[in-house]
Amino acid sequence: MKYSKYDVIIVGSGISGLYLANKLSVNKDFKDGILLVTKEDILSGSSYLAQGGMVSVIPEINPLDSIQSHISDTIKAGCGLNNLNTVKYVSENSFIAAQELINFGVRFDRNEKKSLNFTLEGAHSCPRILHANGDSTGRVIVETLAKCLEKQEGIDIYKNTLALEILVDMDNVCRGLVVYNWEQNSYEAVYSNNVILATGGIGQLYKRTTNPSTSTGDGIAIAYRAGAEVENMEFVQFHPTALYCKNKGSTPLISESVRGEGAKLVDLSGNYFAKNYDKKADLAPRDVVSRAIVSQMKINNDEYVNLDISQIGIEKFKKRFPTITRLCEENNVDINSGLIPVIPAAHYFMGGIKTDLNSMTSIKNLYAVGECASSGLHGANRLASNSLLECVVFSDKLAKDIIKSHIAPPKMHDEKVKNTIDKYNSTDFEYYAKNDDLSEIFDKLKNIMSEHSGIIRTDYGLKEGLREIISLEKKLDILPSYGSRIKYELENAICISKLIIKSALKRTKSIGAHYRADYTDNTEVKKETGLNENVELFS
Repeated sequence: MKYSKYDVIIVGSGISGLYLANKLSVNKDFKDGILLVTKEDILSGSSYLAQGGMVSVIPEINPLDSIQSHISDTIKAGCGLNNLNTVKYVSENSFIAAQELINFGVRFDRNEKKSLNFTLEGAHSCPRILHANGDSTGRVIVETLAKCLEKQEGIDIYKNTLALEILVDMDNVCRGLVVYNWEQNSYEAVYSNNVILATGGIGQLYKRTTNPSTSTGDGIAIAYRAGAEVENMEFVQFHPTALYCKNKGSTPLISESVRGEGAKLVDLSGNYFAKNYDKKADLAPRDVVSRAIVSQMKINNDEYVNLDISQIGIEKFKKRFPTITRLCEENNVDINSGLIPVIPAAHYFMGGIKTDLNSMTSIKNLYAVGECASSGLHGANRLASNSLLECVVFSDKLAKDIIKSHIAPPKMHDEKVKNTIDKYNSTDFEYYAKNDDLSEIFDKLKNIMSEHSGIIRTDYGLKEGLREIISLEKKLDILPSYGSRIKYELENAICISKLIIKSALKRTKSIGAHYRADYTDNTEVKKETGLNENVELFS
């Protein structure tokens, strides 16, 4: 096993990780440098796929908007389970976040007057979302930050590498990581007193997801196993409009901005149905729209619904949404028909590693930012385009805090850290199994989570799902397993799946993205979910 040390270790190369690496690189007091660990390459995460944009509250040039309005919209979408101080801090710093990205070279779209162009998305009370290259906001930001990173010194990048275990001493202080290069099948102990998890979400736990293959909950799982506190694990957001691809698990997102520009959801008979479920219709919060689509599909016995883009105008659509146009073409969807087939898919995780305003976890020297963190911003349901904003605001603050109170890499290690490392030095550590066997278990896990812990949940279904997952876990335990990427991802996915279901069982009432069909107080259900009284409650 190899050994190394760094002033700072960042796990994850999305917007949070790249922003942090760039900001930290200006500090010349780091004698041991910065390490950026990424599971595949820098352009492989969820951030790169983000279409819609980033919230920025700038009343000076957007007079319809205000800090208070954004705070109110965020808390309404989160059903009041948000941390008010967090929401206030993020909203107040949203203009600074946009300006920082512009300083890095991000070119947000502007109108004919050369002023920043704002668009509208679901559950926002006014247009306040900045976008880049129409519907390529995440890609533009990631590519810009990655290009800036190439110019920085003192940064090492480990590609095709997984963070396997957090090194925590007997005083509950993080002292580094054990990482695994899955291409070279090699392990390394990396020491640091500043470890930041920016590992993204959990979408690959479900049969249909907008997330890339990297989103298996790794950071949350290793933090939990190390003793870090997690919270809100029951809140999984399903995006209402993922492109319907019959036999594909990872499916492209059809941005909420499309509905913000005027597109309408219709069933396969052409009936406009969203207005029957909520007064905000197509622009209701994502959990409400997702359940509306599922309800309409159930009523009509259909596999999907359509997004009618004809009201936008086909040529205008192609210009405004070039990425979505290309994705439709690649999946043999003719947008000239004016219809895009869509279906809800696992999209964003509101729960995760519990953090404070300083991104600190319950383990000293261990931080979490972005989707893997539960910062208190999102509550029970994320407001559209708050995610990229969260990444930048918290990463900016964390970078400044680490530079201000820098702690050099540890020189000594106690028995607990040494014992953790010794596990990976054992000659008995590696066994062998076919990846096909592991893939089969993973597919079963996705089916279980989709059936029993998806958009609609019941006590019976959750308990059945937990029983089936425990059975899968036992099969994995007795299966000889090679130290491969899929083996570690599957262990993490099972860990997170169990936490999601156990949390969902504890919360018996419906709220936000957590919908319990067996909750008997229908009046309260309708109030919390926005379901119209004439709509079946999936009993």
